[in-house]
Order: sequence, then structure tokens, then C-alpha cells
Amino acid sequence: MTGVHGWLILDKPLGLGSTQGVSAVKRALRAAGYDASKRGIKVGHGGTLDPLATGVLPIALGEATKLAGRMLDSDKVYDFTIGFGVETDTLDLEGKVIAESAVRPTLGQVETVLPRFTGPIEQVPPAYSALKVDGERAYDLARAGETVLLASRAVTVHALSCRHPGLVPGSTMPQTDAREDGWTPAQGRGDGEGRLDSITLTAHVSKGTYIRSLARDIALALGTVGHVTMLRRTKAGPFTLDHAISLDKLADFGNARTLEHNLLPLRAGLDDIPALSLSPDQAGLLRQGRVLIGIAADDGQYFATLDESPVALVEVQDREVRVIRGFNL
Repeated sequence: MTGVHGWLILDKPLGLGSTQGVSAVKRALRAAGYDASKRGIKVGHGGTLDPLATGVLPIALGEATKLAGRMLDSDKVYDFTIGFGVETDTLDLEGKVIAESAVRPTLGQVETVLPRFTGPIEQVPPAYSALKVDGERAYDLARAGETVLLASRAVTVHALSCRHPGLVPGSTMPQTDAREDGWTPAQGRGDGEGRLDSITLTAHVSKGTYIRSLARDIALALGTVGHVTMLRRTKAGPFTLDHAISLDKLADFGNARTLEHNLLPLRAGLDDIPALSLSPDQAGLLRQGRVLIGIAADDGQYFATLDESPVALVEVQDREVRVIRGFNL
């Protein structure tokens, strides 16, 4: 069982919660002959993805779960569609309508306001979120009919751009086609002036950014209201859709007992961190929690290895090496 350490990246389908994704991996482990509950295999996800969202959901297994916190702190990239003219209490398709507007923006107007939401911004999270208010989840309070007031928070939108704007015949832009994976691009209703019922954007954001809030605020800046009608995560930390597998493929790996051989390595979650090669003696000291002194390396974090085998995530400062997360492999 020592080999079940690494990452599985799910292409999460619509309607599945993140914890259900973890459960699917545990079922695949059992099908492959491993019982996570009995053999101590830890399984966890590297960042919640709402049931109404699809896309990249990193699942950590074994010692990779020690890096799940880093995944939570990593940047994300999303494709999302804003439906104009209606705002819901959840800011997505799940909620009830709380505001309506007849105003529809043009593509040019959308492009004009996007720079206002690029870079460091202040954002008020949705009332229907997992943030805690006086020890209670905000979404629990909101569902109970209570008024939820959340403080604004500083986040960073590294990049924000239009993706596949589409208008019906009679407008100035061509209609776009649906992608092969079933994802449908933004559809707009033309009025002869290129007015949009919806627009699909791509956002590269920092941790803690709520796309639903971003959609709400963009719509308000355009003099209307809006909500998210499609949300797809295309990148989480170093992981992209190129790494992702479907639930059917996951089940196939379990049934064929090849799950272990299709894991991405521990190192895949640390592709932005340089490696630090250790001698056997140095590796032994770090595994005991000792500090290495006199190491010729620049200050910063490193992925310490012994003959390509992971030893620890370490911090180097003033030629001293200290363990941040040790790996028990």
C-alpha cells in the first residue's frame, strides 16, 4: 500500500459536490482492492467546487494530502457565463429571483468595464457561501431566512477577458458553436445594436475570489443585474483540464486495478518549487525533524528529495534547512 500517494484530477461533472468526488475516489480504491478506511489511506480534495460548477477538482491521496492546503491557497482559472437581467439570492441558477432589469449591455460596454475588475479589488462574498458568521456557515443562515452581512475582502483578479461572445443573427458578431465537451459558449439576444443577454468570460484569480460575486459586480457596473449561469474551472494551481479524468475513467481505473499507476506524483502539486537533492545522511536528519546547517541554496521553499524519492517540503533561510511538511514514504 505504500504506493498510493499522489494526485487524481477529476473533471467534476455538473451536480456533483466536492465531497462526493472524494467518495468516488474512495469507491475506486475499494474496487482496486484498497479500503481507505481500513488501511489508513487518506483522501481529500484541494479546493471546493460547487455542485453547479464543473471542471478541475484535485484529489489528494496518501501523503499528497499534506499539500492540499497549498492547493487551497493557489490561483484558479475559470470560464463563466453571466446571464444579464436577473439576479438570484445565490447569484447562480440555483436561487430565487430577487432583482430584474431590462438593461442589456453591448460587448463594447462589457470590455470597457472589465479593467475595473482586474488587479487588486475589494469583493463582498455571496450570502450563500461557506464562510462563517458567529460560528455558523453563512449559507445555513441564509437558508434559514436570516439576513447575512459579510465584510468585503481583498482579492486579486490577475486577468479577465471575454471568451466566445455570441450574438444571434441581426447583431454585429457571429454566433459561436458549442464545444465538443458539451460546454456551450455565451449566447446573446440581438436587438440590432448588439445587446447581450449573456457573456462568457475567463478569469485568473487569487484564492478567496468568488466568481459569483464577480459576476454580480460586473453586471451592476453595466447598469443591470446578473447571475452565473455556467461555471467551469479550467485550472487549479498547476493542474489543468489536460490532467483531468472523468468519473467513468476513474471507475475504469478502479475496476482494472490500475488506479495506483495512474496517479500524478506528489511533485506534481509543487511544480513551482525547485528540487533540493539530499544525501542519505541529510535525508535521515530531516526525517528526524532536525535542521540542516550550511546548505548552499538560496532562501525559499524547496522540494527535498533523496534519489528522486520525496523527503519533505522545506524552507531554506540563511543556509539552514527546516522541514515544513515531512513525507512518510
